[in-house]
Amino acid sequence: MTAAILKHEKFGTALPAAAPAVVVAPPAPAAGDDDAPPVRRQTPLVEKYGDEIAAFFRAAIPVVFGLAMFAAVWSMLAAHSTLPGPLKTFHSAVGIFSDPFYRKGPNDQGIGWNILMSLGRVGIGFGMAAIIGIPMGFMIGRFRFLSGMMSPIISLLRPVSPLAWLPIGLLVFKAANPAAIWVIFISSIWPMIVNTAVGVREVPQDYLNVAKVLNLSEWKVFTRILFPASLPFVLTGIRLSIGVAWLVIVAAEMLTGGVGIGFWVWDEWNNLNVEHIIIAIFVVGIVGLLLEQMLMLLARRFEYR
Repeated sequence: MTAAILKHEKFGTALPAAAPAVVVAPPAPAAGDDDAPPVRRQTPLVEKYGDEIAAFFRAAIPVVFGLAMFAAVWSMLAAHSTLPGPLKTFHSAVGIFSDPFYRKGPNDQGIGWNILMSLGRVGIGFGMAAIIGIPMGFMIGRFRFLSGMMSPIISLLRPVSPLAWLPIGLLVFKAANPAAIWVIFISSIWPMIVNTAVGVREVPQDYLNVAKVLNLSEWKVFTRILFPASLPFVLTGIRLSIGVAWLVIVAAEMLTGGVGIGFWVWDEWNNLNVEHIIIAIFVVGIVGLLLEQMLMLLARRFEYR
């Protein structure tokens, strides 16, 4: 290759131009070189969902250990008593849920019909409590005179045991089903009233002062200020009330009879089917948990910032 010639300004000699720098890369490791570090590449699934998978296992492992410990303690208690063990209860549950909607008479129905009947009673009593309790909570929180008038009544009646209201319901309604609904209503109304009233009182006074300056009507104050700001408190009261309602219905149905999960528990006790009673306990817990989780999702959906 012919080099370019440069003329030296002082001596007039011709000097070859500097050659361009050449970067020499280190030799690549041979295919069989043991010193070469291995190249590890994660799979696309791990790269995309690695954090989610790790979070799932971090949350699932304590749950698995807790359930295993519960089953172990249950098995030890069953081994030293007449209590049915987990395996025997599981076989009974398979038989019960293989046909949960059979009908062999008015008092001999599958567990599915009993759950639906209990949920229907809870829905009616809880709905009536929400229709009356939430507006009452708004009024109590909004008007100081009404709050002072209702506070002693609520403080007196709220601690009363739910089953203490059952004889009143039987006396007034002359039937078991309305009496059970009455017990649900009177037991679940208090958390909604109290939480709604507290939520209204927690609204910043500056918001209400602005409403006065703008001369807003009471309806606009409610729809634009009170309701959005107190909505988390209202939903908390609803969540507490549904838990109370589902707790009360089992005890009320055990005393009133008819079709329902509470009556089903009492009927299985009379038949000495202890496995069925344990199954009913799990069913009541699972249904109550699902109801509470649904309302918690609803509360997060309408969370006010």
